Amino acid sequence: MTRRTAIKAGAVLLGLTLTSCTGEAAPPPSSSAATPTPSVSNPTATFKFGTASQPLGLDPALANDVESQRVTRQVLEGLVGVNQTTGEPTPLLATEWTASADGRSYTFKLRPGVQFHDGSPFNAEAVCTNFERWFKFPEALRRQAAGSTFKGVFKEHSDQASLSVFKACKALSPLVIRIDLTERFTGFLQALTLPAFAISSPRALASGRADVLSQKRGSQAISAYATRPVGTGPYRFSAWDSTSVTLVSNKHYWGDRGQIATIHFITYDHPQTRLQALLDGKIDGYDAVTVGNFDQLVKRGKQIIQRDPFSVMYLGMNQEVAVLQDLKVRQAIELAIDKDTLIRRFFIDNTAQASQFVPPKLSGFNNNAPALGHDPAKAKELLAEAGYKGQPLKFYYPMNVTRPYLPTPEKIYAEISRQLTEVGLNVRPVPVDWTDGYLQKVQSPGDHALHLLGWNGSYSDADNFLGPLFGEKNGEFGYQDPQVFSKINRARGLPDGKERTEQYQTINAQIAETVPAVPIAFPISALALSDRVISYPASPVLNEVFTKVQLRP
Repeated sequence: MTRRTAIKAGAVLLGLTLTSCTGEAAPPPSSSAATPTPSVSNPTATFKFGTASQPLGLDPALANDVESQRVTRQVLEGLVGVNQTTGEPTPLLATEWTASADGRSYTFKLRPGVQFHDGSPFNAEAVCTNFERWFKFPEALRRQAAGSTFKGVFKEHSDQASLSVFKACKALSPLVIRIDLTERFTGFLQALTLPAFAISSPRALASGRADVLSQKRGSQAISAYATRPVGTGPYRFSAWDSTSVTLVSNKHYWGDRGQIATIHFITYDHPQTRLQALLDGKIDGYDAVTVGNFDQLVKRGKQIIQRDPFSVMYLGMNQEVAVLQDLKVRQAIELAIDKDTLIRRFFIDNTAQASQFVPPKLSGFNNNAPALGHDPAKAKELLAEAGYKGQPLKFYYPMNVTRPYLPTPEKIYAEISRQLTEVGLNVRPVPVDWTDGYLQKVQSPGDHALHLLGWNGSYSDADNFLGPLFGEKNGEFGYQDPQVFSKINRARGLPDGKERTEQYQTINAQIAETVPAVPIAFPISALALSDRVISYPASPVLNEVFTKVQLRP
């Protein structure tokens, strides 16, 4: 039996056209969406889920790794959710919204009768406290917390207010807010679905000194609040130790509480140990199935759910390293990489080769984006033309982790390193444990010449991929192209339509021509589940809330 025929269930692909509500009132939400009916009976089940690593922190505004978000999605909620079937923005803590004609102002009506887990009220003042907190993050905090999302979405914080898309949040009444922007931002509502914009209890933020990173988890600096988050979600935080995070059902939750009373997220940092835990009945499911254990799951008759591809795995290059400032050297690196071999060996079937950073099913994907292909001989020629003399290239890669876009980092590193060495590049391995600040090291200015990473999309808009990666100069790539920066900024403000699509296609082609990084694959990611699970809410954007897990009695 092939890996392809083993699937018992699949994720529903997100709708590709999201309602932006720009310039007009949003379609009125259905009554069931606006006022969900809570469960009649209390949840009683315990669910154990295997994860590939420990969270880096549980303050979603400052941690954007997959495992942190997996936990915080259960505990905190934002104003806007994602419809699991269509991918459109749907009411969550806001029941409805309208946009001004110029697209620079959004008015949200908030859900009544909601309270935070600490008993404090959810209201307009609480929402605006969160927005103002994100806007006013000080520079020192931003340097410490590489996982901050606000700037990638809104361009700048309050210390550069004239350059920020965010202007203000105003409480118009206890249950009505208005968010003002400095310019039209077509993906604004979609961006609000990001875990980073979930609403925390202001009381808990203050008592947990959320903006003071005075504690450590591994090498990660976090605040006291990030060890004990407080939101409005269906689960309350209970405990976090060296191997697991425990959540319990929120008995005051405004919506459906589902079947599960207690969730244990248990870390197994090696694919085989996750597999064995499932086979031994220690867990009910796990994420990040790899090629190496896919067939074993099939032989044992376990359920495998594949998510539709909504991420890109890439080889990053840092142009702050002198030798990589030469386009010919970067082109040689692209030519040296055999993407077909990498995909065949290390990724699940149906993973597609990537020549750009926007997945093919998104508006803005460019069918004609330039790609150099695999040509080791040409790579050697370009290195000779560039005068490359064997300067060492430090190649960072993560250990003891599996990401949806990077199933077996050590093996992928070894193969890419072999391919690069074959054309004459002097690669120096720099292995870094994931929990030892890998993200911080490769996304900050430093000596990393090459690194392995990827990007998992959070909503269906090209800006969600291109903006955070290439919308401005950053420490990850040292990439400086004012023309591309300007084009991305313009495209995000265009209304949905032909002009916006064509602008993103042009941007994709321009990025591909200058090779700031090498996109390698649009990976298929998969989960494995025990027979106890009837259904699991698999989502390409990982918006997987466990109240929707259905279990056998």
